[in-house]
Amino acid sequence: MGLQFCETIEPLQQCDFIIDGLFGYGLERSIEPPISDVIERVNQWPQPVLSIDLPSGLHTDTGDVLGSAIKADRTVCIGLWKLGLLQEHALRWVGAAELIDCGFPLAVVQAVIGNATPIQRATWKSAISHLPLPRPQSTYKYKVGSVLLICGSHQYSGGAMLTSLGARASGVGMCYIAVPESLQMLMSSHLPEALILPCRETTSGAIAQLPDGTDLSKYDAIACGPGLTTDAKPVVQQVLESDRSLVLDADGLNVLAHLGTVPTLSKRVASTVLTPHEGEFKRLFPDLLTTMGDRTKAVRTAAEQTGATILLKGARTIVSGPNNALWINADSTPALARGGSGDVLTGLIGGLLAQGKVKPGSTEETVQAAAWWHAHAGILAAQTRTELGVDAFTLTQFLIPALQAHLQTEDTTH
Repeated sequence: MGLQFCETIEPLQQCDFIIDGLFGYGLERSIEPPISDVIERVNQWPQPVLSIDLPSGLHTDTGDVLGSAIKADRTVCIGLWKLGLLQEHALRWVGAAELIDCGFPLAVVQAVIGNATPIQRATWKSAISHLPLPRPQSTYKYKVGSVLLICGSHQYSGGAMLTSLGARASGVGMCYIAVPESLQMLMSSHLPEALILPCRETTSGAIAQLPDGTDLSKYDAIACGPGLTTDAKPVVQQVLESDRSLVLDADGLNVLAHLGTVPTLSKRVASTVLTPHEGEFKRLFPDLLTTMGDRTKAVRTAAEQTGATILLKGARTIVSGPNNALWINADSTPALARGGSGDVLTGLIGGLLAQGKVKPGSTEETVQAAAWWHAHAGILAAQTRTELGVDAFTLTQFLIPALQAHLQTEDTTH
């Protein structure tokens, strides 16, 4: 084919791009000179690098650098995803990752991995299959879910607004929003279709209690936490004791950690979803990340201990449920590293859970679908406004366009 063989790496400097195939999967020992010297030199060159299966020097499962590793611009993974590619700390080495389907028969895959619970990568196909689409032609608002959002305070009114806009985009039939009474007019002016439940306030402007006579059993799902402040602890305790599907985020998680009742979540009769970032996860499950040494193992263990579905936010968002299934959303953008982005996700998850009757499925399947949708709204927004221009309010405006773009793509392929 006219390919030149080189005894030294110097001629490679004249190439337009470099294909890295020094090591594939299964490497466990540290790379040493002279090979590590070659890798470091290649990493200093300007040519784009494409790695086969894994960047040489990365551990297949952990994504750890074994002494030295190629910094790839793109990695093509052959046949099956390698767990190391999906680890957050491996991102700077992996670059853009793409799977090449080799058509491995399912029976062969099962023969190799045995009964191990698979780690699934969230994709458009997995997301759309667990979104409440299509809707029955004869449906009406009370048949497509009702969600109660408990959020906001005088200090953090934006948390209530962003959570509500996330829920609105989910398409939920009825949206009820419990906020401090001082926020009632603000919320009504921006979400005229929602039913605002004004709540008595503490002296600090937090929700002191839900309105008298509030019957939590009338809602299909509850989302609680963004902007609450920990002064709303009695309200968090009340929803924890309810028999409704519950999403806890932000100060809902902080109150839960302070109460020390994380282990009792398994006693709830309805599903529970926790959506922490790494700091909140450490408060909820002290030392778990340290002892496990792996975010995927830590999240799976937390789900097993609590019976809850755990969504650990990050560049590689991880979702695990009590049945041991685990999803990794490898699609994201640093544009989402903005205050309020998580509030939008909380509302989106709550609204989708409330619509569980439209398309029944497990809680973790719904949560991974929400995470994928949320991430792709950020990706689309960044393409339009750059990674610096995607504030949380702007993100809410791209949720429906992101969904629409993928649905149109799906239609053109059939």
